[in-house]
Amino acid sequence: MKLRLGVNIDHVATIRNARGGDHPDPVRAAIMAAAAGADGITAHLREDRRHITDNDIDRLMAEIDLPLNLEMAATEEMLDIALRHRPHAACIVPERREERTTEGGLDAAGQQDHLAYFVDELTDAGIRVSLFIEPSERQIDAAVRLGAPVVELHTGRYAHVDGEERTAELKRIADCAALAAKNGIEPHAGHGLTFDNVVPVAAVPQIAELNIGHFLIGEAIFTGLEASVRRMRELMDAAR
Repeated sequence: MKLRLGVNIDHVATIRNARGGDHPDPVRAAIMAAAAGADGITAHLREDRRHITDNDIDRLMAEIDLPLNLEMAATEEMLDIALRHRPHAACIVPERREERTTEGGLDAAGQQDHLAYFVDELTDAGIRVSLFIEPSERQIDAAVRLGAPVVELHTGRYAHVDGEERTAELKRIADCAALAAKNGIEPHAGHGLTFDNVVPVAAVPQIAELNIGHFLIGEAIFTGLEASVRRMRELMDAAR
């Protein structure tokens, strides 16, 4: 099975918003990522609109051919936006205004009653629901109960530890990917992945998709976005 690459273009918008105006354009970045081998585009529309904006979502839906994965908090505002646009997928993520980036996985087990409404509404609209969770059996079990067809396993801890800790974290990711697949849930993974650490995660056979953004946009400063995406694509393919 080919491992899909979803390119998150949020931080192209972050750079644009730091100065205002129209440049750099995240939609142009999405088109370039597609040309370089991306299989999908991911964008997180935050409550405070710190990077991707509503207009960006409008344009992404209108101007790109790849599937759009809309990352969103479980709020009525974001649900209304998702139902209006009907992207290919909606990944429900935890969100705190004061965080710099998503700091961990969604507590699907602890918030099951709250999340059930959002999962059902999105599913009824034909949007493929994903839950961004920590790689733990408890969270996988919650995803099964919620009827989510996809989970995205948070790889942030894996990316920021070394040695035996990284080995243990990789095993946790692999075990949870296998558990998800056994229960009919498609496992994805993402957060903190780079050229240096992506191969072991990409080699986990059950994982169907990696979503990578910040590193690719940062690397693009030095090599260009297409080269950055192509190199990640090569490493992922080699791992399989």
